[in-house]
Amino acid sequence: MASEMQLQLVAGLLRRGKSLDRLSGALTVLALVVGLGPLLGFMALSTGAAVSVSLLVCGLLQKYYALRVALDAELFATLAAAPEQLDRRTTQLDQALLSLGHKASGSARSCEQRSRGALRLLRLQALWLGLQLLIALAAIVLMPWLSHVRFG
Repeated sequence: MASEMQLQLVAGLLRRGKSLDRLSGALTVLALVVGLGPLLGFMALSTGAAVSVSLLVCGLLQKYYALRVALDAELFATLAAAPEQLDRRTTQLDQALLSLGHKASGSARSCEQRSRGALRLLRLQALWLGLQLLIALAAIVLMPWLSHVRFG
């Protein structure tokens, strides 16, 4: 059985996803500005569209995981608020998820399994942000050379 401190720790870790989401949001806005640059009167680079699309896709995928992580953070905080009612509350949570169309696994999951699953979502969120950062940094470093290359 999970302790109140374990549940609080998982909730706290999951709340860090909000910071990751903010950074990704800034990169996504930057991608929109670069992608819409020609419409806004900025000079367009031939590789700018590809970079923008890549950043936008990574940003949207990161946002999907950020929403799931934020929900899990709230759920874990709720579970941690009353650890003596953990079994009843997890049963209610499973019933609520089932009523919303979430597929039920064959057996009830333990809090440790739920924690691992929630932290896996946080890692996936961080992975998409990391890829977004990598694309942005690569574009910054390579753009001077790529702007001189003629495609087609």
